Amino acid sequence: MARAWRVVVITDDVLTSKMAGPAIRAWHIAEALAAEHEVVLATTSDLCDVTSGQFAVESADRARFEELERWCDVAIVQGYLLHNVPELRASHKVMLFDLYDPLHLEALVLTRDDQEPERSVNVANTVRTLEEQLTRGDFFVCASDKQRDLWLGFLAALGRINPRTYGDDSTLRRLIDVVPFGLPDDPPVRTRAALRGVVPGIGPDDEVVIWGGGLYDWFDPATLIRAIDKVRLARPRVRLYFLGTRHPKPDIVESGVATEARRLADELGLTGTHVFFNESWVAYHDRQNYLLEADVGVSLHLEHLETQYSFRTRMLDYLWAGLPIVATAGDSFAQIISSEGIGTVVPPDDVDAVADALVDLLSDRHAREVCRGRALTVASRFRWSAVLEPLLAFCAAPHHAPDAPDWPGAGGPAPSSEGAQGTTGRGEGLGRVTQLYREGGVRAVAGAVRRRLGPWLSRR
Repeated sequence: MARAWRVVVITDDVLTSKMAGPAIRAWHIAEALAAEHEVVLATTSDLCDVTSGQFAVESADRARFEELERWCDVAIVQGYLLHNVPELRASHKVMLFDLYDPLHLEALVLTRDDQEPERSVNVANTVRTLEEQLTRGDFFVCASDKQRDLWLGFLAALGRINPRTYGDDSTLRRLIDVVPFGLPDDPPVRTRAALRGVVPGIGPDDEVVIWGGGLYDWFDPATLIRAIDKVRLARPRVRLYFLGTRHPKPDIVESGVATEARRLADELGLTGTHVFFNESWVAYHDRQNYLLEADVGVSLHLEHLETQYSFRTRMLDYLWAGLPIVATAGDSFAQIISSEGIGTVVPPDDVDAVADALVDLLSDRHAREVCRGRALTVASRFRWSAVLEPLLAFCAAPHHAPDAPDWPGAGGPAPSSEGAQGTTGRGEGLGRVTQLYREGGVRAVAGAVRRRLGPWLSRR
């Protein structure tokens, strides 16, 4: 019988009924591991009010993280945790890093309108955060094979692809493997009416186009709103519903893209008639009620590097609900949609192509049913029980990486060191600023940061 290990899964995200992608992923990792191991799911956030009968769930302060570090055999870490939980930085426990979110590419998008030197410092700080993780980790997981190629290049540059790791496994799968975002094993079940006849302006016979998840700066809701303005001429009962605009973290402000989407819908006279914004965030275990009332799911993004390496987690919900999908070309999901025949892939920033795709799908019930069957088939490949297999296999026999008898930099300075430890007007560290950028908030850094970081940048 395999040994049961003590595993701590750590996230910066809120653990409430309304969870975003990082928390959802951490929750399902903890849930899967709890079948064989003793698991604690801990968050750095004060917002933590969910419980599980399978594993412990808690909000931890620094003293508690010190205890958890001593207690665990394996730590599973995502995002900026090494910066935000310095107790883990000098740990010699087995550490698994979840790299499903390419933070440095997101930072390039989220800081593109910011002035220098703040932008360069934030992007450089994100790269240094990832460098520390990739130097320290015993095992890594990411969301796709294309992401894996990206991280393999980073690992090679850091010297982690070497005779010892290659000799251990010439495929390097024992160092870094693919764990996509997943879906529940059970199909969605409707438990209440959510849209039709509930949201004022959406009637029982209306055709619902849904945008699942939030509105972040790499997305392109404006093209969709302009397309709806065209679609309504041919399909007057079309209704577009944005599922979430207010992030569950209260300190994350609305993104510029979301603000622009609202302005555009108002300008075109669509708000409340053909375009609807949920002013909150849908609870994770309630999202199926919205998805099952929709006719088409949409995800549009801009053309940039982040798109090529992204993994749009809420697109999986469309598969789970059997929705035909209209999506922009350029990411890994676009290839799935095209090859599996579960919707239409459109060029970036093409209003007419989006409008035509929506009219075609809304006009053809048979085509939607064909897409539905194919989507459900693809969804079965993304069940959490299937996609987590590499992570579960590692945790069944956790071990240090073969090239790490003595970790370089363990206990050394955090990525935000010396002059890079600027503060915002609220006294938050630079790593916190970067985190907020990543999650769609904070559009500028206070002038005090410029004064403190200028000398540091001149030394780089």
